[in-house]
Amino acid sequence: MPSKHTLIRGAFILTAAGFISRFMGFFFRIFLSHAFGEENVGLYQLIFPVYALCHSVSTAGIETALSRTVARKISLNRHQEAKSALFAALFFTVSLSVLEIILIQQNASFISGYFLGDSRCSEMLIIISYALPCAAVHCCICGYSFGLQKTEVPAVSQLIEQSARIAFVILSFLLIRKSGSIPSISIAAAGIVAGEIFSLLYSWRFLSKTIRRPAGLSLLSMKRPAAELLRLSLPLTANRTAVTLLQSIEAASIPASLKLYGLNTADALSTYGVLTGMALPCILFPSAITSSVGTVLMPAVTKTQADGNASGTVSLIRKAAGSCFFLGIACCLFFLISGPFLGNLLFHSPAAGKFILTLAWICPFLYANTALISSINGLGKTGSTFLINTLSLGIRIASVFLIIPRYGIIGYLWGLLASQGIVTVLALCILCNAGKKN
Repeated sequence: MPSKHTLIRGAFILTAAGFISRFMGFFFRIFLSHAFGEENVGLYQLIFPVYALCHSVSTAGIETALSRTVARKISLNRHQEAKSALFAALFFTVSLSVLEIILIQQNASFISGYFLGDSRCSEMLIIISYALPCAAVHCCICGYSFGLQKTEVPAVSQLIEQSARIAFVILSFLLIRKSGSIPSISIAAAGIVAGEIFSLLYSWRFLSKTIRRPAGLSLLSMKRPAAELLRLSLPLTANRTAVTLLQSIEAASIPASLKLYGLNTADALSTYGVLTGMALPCILFPSAITSSVGTVLMPAVTKTQADGNASGTVSLIRKAAGSCFFLGIACCLFFLISGPFLGNLLFHSPAAGKFILTLAWICPFLYANTALISSINGLGKTGSTFLINTLSLGIRIASVFLIIPRYGIIGYLWGLLASQGIVTVLALCILCNAGKKN
């Protein structure tokens, strides 16, 4: 019962923060589309595969590993080792992110021209690289908080990051226009840096006031928790990096494949911008609930497993995944009915409405998969997660290179639907087998 109540409370806090943050971000995307146009939104979206790849290498695996490690240490009443693991994670992530800044800034032109296919991305890549160290510290502190099953700090920091980013971009846009100049989409990249800085300041304030530096902390005292953290994080990092690399290839190749279909550069970027900057955020808006459930579910599953409560683990996973699936069905029906209306009302884009209509079918699978994948990670089966995600991305990448050139962007949407369905089936098989063994 305590695990159930903690899960519900944590999910509620994260869901509330997630809905507010996504609500703000949703209308911010509307602002971007109206202020800069579909082509510039597409250009802006192109830099995120590179940023996401760097974030995966330096932070994503360690954050998840830290959350699981802290949950286990606290369950075993080893609070000192949990704190040492946090400081070890901070050392690893900040070091890696600084190296990434150097690599990005020295190779921004090459990455923009040869990987992203548009040299105009170079300036935005340089700007957004400064967000990496701030995001590293912020994510480590959030990972520690998730391990404690205290979601207040991640929730508040999420709202601060979103508020600062939006305020910075809108104020900069208005000031630049007032001066008589034409605002560049680069200020949107600068807004990400501003948001991460403010989020870092809040997270660091929490760290200095409540966690404090463990007595006698040294590199020697961090050796054991650091070794344990690395043992768990390396496969997770390899998993996330490989998956994110495939996602980056997928995202960067969509405009190029649209050109093979017959679109010019401007139309290809516009279509990409409508899909990734308008239609997908609309579909993902309700997933604030499932993302919150997935985030708190992983340490909760780890804890019940460590306690030897097999039946409690199964019940926790079944209820969480089932709830997410039924939410997905409800959202699917809503988007099928209102998709074209939302596209025209919010974005003044008939294309966005058509994309929303097609993407609606992935909602039941997409939302349930969040809980299923988190459960698999919570059971420590990160290798299975890697295989599932790799197969899913393989299907999507195949749709980019093989179907888009023939059928256009609708071919990618078909591939996206197929990949999510396969993830659901495979994840259920793995969890069922794990349940039988227990």
